[in-house]
Amino acid sequence: MTRTEVRARIEEIGILPAIRVSATDRALFALEAIHQAGIPIAEVTMTVPKALEVISEMTKRLPDMVIGAGTVLDIETARRCLDAGACFLTSPGFVPEVVEFALKNNVVVFPGALTPTEVIAAWKAGVDFVKIFPCAPMGGHHYIETLKVPLPQVPLIASGGVNQQTAFDFILAGASALGIGGQLMPQEALSKRKETQIHELARRFLGMVKDARGQKENKA
Repeated sequence: MTRTEVRARIEEIGILPAIRVSATDRALFALEAIHQAGIPIAEVTMTVPKALEVISEMTKRLPDMVIGAGTVLDIETARRCLDAGACFLTSPGFVPEVVEFALKNNVVVFPGALTPTEVIAAWKAGVDFVKIFPCAPMGGHHYIETLKVPLPQVPLIASGGVNQQTAFDFILAGASALGIGGQLMPQEALSKRKETQIHELARRFLGMVKDARGQKENKA
């Protein structure tokens, strides 16, 4: 997929599952489960055992799924991720050289940022989105809402503290998408292969995004 298509997919779905597990087989199962649940996009963090192999295998197995790499902290890792088939690169903080590498390769990139200064620096670097991480300690959706006042042009991804109680409010506050990990794919559900539970959680989160966007449109 092209950079434009990947960016559009993230904006359309509004949910960015982050897979951060301690076993390769759980990562593979998680990708299959969320894909079947109607979320054809996911981030595989580099902390997952054999993360590059997971990305490579699943991009072949699920060619219509947008699979990216997370916790990418250096150019060499970024290069290996793209070679494995990653469609986007992200990290918990702003790593300028990774952003520059992604842009040179015309790949979607969204670094983490927290303060207004970091958000502006990332946006000026040419990124596709800015991931606000961690949101919860900074005031949750209220912080996203506050950032969007002076920076309405910057598409933000809320990450860190997004759950069933807060997802609706994050979208309403102006988040373009939500980074969700364990709240969408609980460890117990992954270890015991509870596909139905993950599917139900996916349905709920997708519904919250749709409802919140609908409410925003009605207010506009």
